Amino acid sequence: MRPESDAWNRALTGEPDGLSRIDTPSLVLDLDAFEANVATMARLARERGIGLRPHAKTHKCASIARRQLQAGAVGLCCAKLGEAEALAAEGIEPLLITAPVSAESKIARLIALNARVRGLAVVVEEPENVKALGEAAAAAGQTLDVLIVNDVGSHRFGVPTVEAAVELGRLIAEQPALRLGGIQGYAGRIQHITGYEERRLLSRSAAAHLGAVRDALREAGLPCPVVTGAGTGTHDFDHEGGVFTDLQVGSYIFMDADYDAVALTPDGSRRFSNALFVLTRVTSCQHDGFATTDAGSKCFALDGPPPRIARGAPQASRYGMFGDQFGKVELPDGGRLPVGTLLTVVPSHCDPTVNLYDAIVCVRGGKVEAIWPIEGRGRTD
Repeated sequence: MRPESDAWNRALTGEPDGLSRIDTPSLVLDLDAFEANVATMARLARERGIGLRPHAKTHKCASIARRQLQAGAVGLCCAKLGEAEALAAEGIEPLLITAPVSAESKIARLIALNARVRGLAVVVEEPENVKALGEAAAAAGQTLDVLIVNDVGSHRFGVPTVEAAVELGRLIAEQPALRLGGIQGYAGRIQHITGYEERRLLSRSAAAHLGAVRDALREAGLPCPVVTGAGTGTHDFDHEGGVFTDLQVGSYIFMDADYDAVALTPDGSRRFSNALFVLTRVTSCQHDGFATTDAGSKCFALDGPPPRIARGAPQASRYGMFGDQFGKVELPDGGRLPVGTLLTVVPSHCDPTVNLYDAIVCVRGGKVEAIWPIEGRGRTD
């Protein structure tokens, strides 16, 4: 928590020079770009006749989840049970937990959450987990919705074959307290492939497998109303085969330096704008050619390309780390930056960067408009 910093930023709300006075480092959301991104994805989904089930792992923020629901989303996804609990406490529903919940302690929490959330569902892949969930739901006098998660190439989890999915579906049907809601398949490994056509071909293969699972379940007399998966990287063509009922898009609301290199349209044009930034200030510049800032590796997730400077430094400048607490701006031609210079930096990977902050400072036209808490920060449980 950083109450003093957040209080300072909150006090700047509505001030004409609020953005220039913001306490740093801070996570900042450009509301105009964010709202345009939300509206664009919602419009595409409507035009293509497919639903959106955005993934809250990207933002972990109830204020953003509400805006996605208001734009027409059929629900929100959560990567972990703790994330779902955090959003449910703010009234966000329906929620789909996109990873299996199998530990005894977590099953107890899941059943408690199911009692107070409309439209809660969780994915399953293991027979023993299905039995444990069925017994727990029955003991609580509940019905729990489950989706079969399928491995479509990432090998992180998911049943590997059509036959295994049908066998698991039959087991679910034997549990009076469980209801089979459909299937999930997330091809996470292909979302950041830079080439449009290569990504499209791999996505078709994943969708074809899910279509085969769906058809086999129905042939076995089992329901499969939902086929969910996909992501920002494959959003432009995952509707084409008619397999998916909804898309688990996440990064589209923010974008990041990693997605900057991914062609999301056939001609490579930018459909979504960078909306999420880390604001940092120069704190020292005693040498030619580089400056020190107040945002180091504790302010950025670093599992992708280097963060990119969007504003505040010469075009050829590069951002790097000067340790945990400090950043380094490498300046062209031996240049210098005055102490206090405000830099706007695009994070490498938006999802884990958000998890490093307690709140998002929302700005529009140079003014601080709101401070949104990140309720799911740290909820990796």
